[in-house]
Amino acid sequence: MAIDAGDTAFIIICTAMVMLMTPGVGLFYGGMVRSKNIISMIAMAFISFAVVSIQWVTIGYTLSFGSDISGFIGGLDHLCLAGVGLDGNGIPDMLFMVFQLVFAGVTLAILTSGVAERVKLSSFMVLGVLWTTIVYDPLAHWAWGGGWAGELGALDFAGGTVVHISSGFGALALALVIGNRVGFGKYSMEAENITTTLLGGAMLWFGWFAFNAGSALAADGIAVNALVVTNVSAAAGAITWMLASWIKGKPSSLGLISGAVAGLVAITPASGFVGPMAAIIIGGSAGLLCYGALLFRVQKGLDESLDAWAVHGMGGFWGAIATGIFASAAVGGTDGLIYGNTHQFLIQFFDASVAMIYAFVMTYIIAIVIDKTMGLRVTEEEEYVGLDISQHGESTTA
Repeated sequence: MAIDAGDTAFIIICTAMVMLMTPGVGLFYGGMVRSKNIISMIAMAFISFAVVSIQWVTIGYTLSFGSDISGFIGGLDHLCLAGVGLDGNGIPDMLFMVFQLVFAGVTLAILTSGVAERVKLSSFMVLGVLWTTIVYDPLAHWAWGGGWAGELGALDFAGGTVVHISSGFGALALALVIGNRVGFGKYSMEAENITTTLLGGAMLWFGWFAFNAGSALAADGIAVNALVVTNVSAAAGAITWMLASWIKGKPSSLGLISGAVAGLVAITPASGFVGPMAAIIIGGSAGLLCYGALLFRVQKGLDESLDAWAVHGMGGFWGAIATGIFASAAVGGTDGLIYGNTHQFLIQFFDASVAMIYAFVMTYIIAIVIDKTMGLRVTEEEEYVGLDISQHGESTTA
């Protein structure tokens, strides 16, 4: 099939928009930490993108999209982008490669939630390479590269398992290994710059249009549907989280933007398979579910600092299951549970469960190995001073 100029232009634009989501994560997280760590959080997002950019073009892409090996991983036929050229089916193969690269980059940035304000920069960089290679790449292959999940019939339009379950439950595993921040539960660790978080959230909402619509890989009706359901799901999540938090106090802007992200996460796997009314239910439910998960995390005294588990992990798990409930053949060619297709629902539940277990267990093992060899955490003195100074030699104050 010849290269389509319109589709190619569309995916180039989507790639650029999705790239902005990675610094968006940095700003979103940066505003939620103490001022002595804001540079560190934003820098880790940029570092995530830089590390993944090199990992992806050397080995990550081929492990994800190379010839299938036992349904688990891709072969090395595209090592260092061998055979990835400027021709392709509709869009150039090289463009598809870089579109997938920006997905991998933002996923590693989300993972930083579990180690915020206490991770050694050198250890994080090593962890980033290992995690992307051992966790992200196999999950991408399972869903999109010819692996077992895709062959089974699991639906994941834009990364519910690959991006959100992996990073959310990976962050939970990291938090368990690295331990709580010094003074967690004793001293206030409230978000110090909500303005920065809101700006980051706005960048995420903007980029998510391309994240989901671009996953159609063509400027067509499915892309339009993905854009519309992305927006209404985010809006529903924002409203339900805000209303739920209002019951306990004030309708905070942090709750509003967190709910929007929950709605965005949940609609991601379903965006090519459901219509707008289902998206409102999916997003609204995600706002309530993820807010409840946050409260549960706080009640248990677990310092998964910026709630990637509550929002991305639980939101992604719900989104994968919701795809099996609300999928409509009129939109994406496959019906879900409400249309009588129980089998699809069971496939989605199984796929999400396997992804959850794999991401958690493998991340836990990687973190333990790094902690025993390099040390995952900064010293207590460095943590007290703040990572901006101790890791970067920089400060937001004069």
